[in-house]
Amino acid sequence: MRLVDLPKAIKILKQEYKRFKTPYVTEVAAEKRKDPFKVLISCIVSLRTKDETTRQASERLFALADTPFALAGLDKKVIEKAIYPAGFYKTKARTISELSGEIISKHNGMVPDTIDALCAFKGVGRKTANLVVTMGFGKPGICVDTHVHRITNRWGFVSTKTPDETEFALRKKLPRRYWLIINDLLVAYGQNQCRPVSPFCSKCRIERFCEKNGVSTRR
Repeated sequence: MRLVDLPKAIKILKQEYKRFKTPYVTEVAAEKRKDPFKVLISCIVSLRTKDETTRQASERLFALADTPFALAGLDKKVIEKAIYPAGFYKTKARTISELSGEIISKHNGMVPDTIDALCAFKGVGRKTANLVVTMGFGKPGICVDTHVHRITNRWGFVSTKTPDETEFALRKKLPRRYWLIINDLLVAYGQNQCRPVSPFCSKCRIERFCEKNGVSTRR
């Protein structure tokens, strides 16, 4: 995809987005814009977990505790039970418990608003840090998950091997006005249209802009 075609593609993606279910973490951000902590915890729960499972697990957990102070006071077994069957729920429960305590001890109970500070937490990578910065604080950032990485490479807009490489490539090439929205648009599109295996190219409204890199079979 050429840079000149990007505005046309983004316009179409915004129209298509209305047809798809909003990712849960985006809903949390919209409802709780002033509560980055919930965005952070939802992001951790969501890793390698289906969106509907993330929704149910996060809501069970937040019904028990929705602040660093409350969560730090919960037994890890209670957190495990609340977020099960999220993937790696035992590891995530430990991360959530330790993270809550560290936010209290090192940041006076306030989630930091920079990528570097967030990445300093054990269990928080650049994807999660960018989500918290963009969705929790409304600050510039580019969250690159598997969908953003796959689709922008499939387009031919970037040529990278890892999500982190994709983030830095997009920071150089993607116009700043698209930074906050690119993740939402491509997560929804990747889950519903531009699937990892056998994407629905025949039904894709931006197919003419896409180089289809790495696509061996399509529908």
